[in-house]
Amino acid sequence: MTFMQQLAAAWQRNDSMLCVGLDPEPARFPAALRGRPDALFDFCRDIVDATADLVCCFKPQIAHFAAHRAEDALERLIGHIHARYPGVPVVLDAKRGDIGTTADYYAREVFDRYQADAVTLNPYLGGDALAPFLQRADKGAILLCRTSNAGARDLQDLLVDGKPLYQHVALRAAHEWNASGNCALVVGATYPRDLAQVRALVGDMPLLVPGVGAQGGDAAEVVLRGSTSSGTGLIVSASRAVLYASNADDYAAAARAAAQQLRTSLRAAKSRVNAAS
Repeated sequence: MTFMQQLAAAWQRNDSMLCVGLDPEPARFPAALRGRPDALFDFCRDIVDATADLVCCFKPQIAHFAAHRAEDALERLIGHIHARYPGVPVVLDAKRGDIGTTADYYAREVFDRYQADAVTLNPYLGGDALAPFLQRADKGAILLCRTSNAGARDLQDLLVDGKPLYQHVALRAAHEWNASGNCALVVGATYPRDLAQVRALVGDMPLLVPGVGAQGGDAAEVVLRGSTSSGTGLIVSASRAVLYASNADDYAAAARAAAQQLRTSLRAAKSRVNAAS
């Protein structure tokens, strides 16, 4: 199955648009895990096992592993997800963007070494930097469009031919770059009006929406502003709000409870969208 097919199946099977971001920070781990040689893998595996039936995908962040020389743990974690939960796709949050052979090697790293189903990409070097990823028609290419951070407006709001730059990215992703139908966009929950504008520009293209929870984005508003007419089309990402719901021995159970609460909020908003359509 392609990434898009896996995602659509997971939306339906788990009745969920929630994505749990796997951003391990050892300093925030429960005391029982600290100092363990395989603590990053153990922590993330426990979160995955506790929430896999509640999500549409998982999103490990590569820097949180690489900074601790734990790339092998990342490989094993993705392997664990694929083996135990084969219907749940994995988005590698790597934000890659380069040209020439470097882009080719980045694509090989993401899809061949780590076996990710999709990857986040920086589109600001243009189409040739994206090409090695877009050519993998079975994989997802999720392009930064309107990011969730406060500094997003520094460049993404710059007007080009009367439109903010992020809207040009959205239009290129929806048309010029989406020949294989494997593009999606990153649009932050912290900019709900911009989220609605992007949805209007790109139709039913999936949107990965970070910023719910710890960054202040509201899950219900994300669905109301960013979902398709059928009430889907969203990958709503939460990381810290789920991962660190507890720093005690009940961390996995607390993560599950937090994920359940977020999924419930998203489902309720989806029901309102469906009722209004």
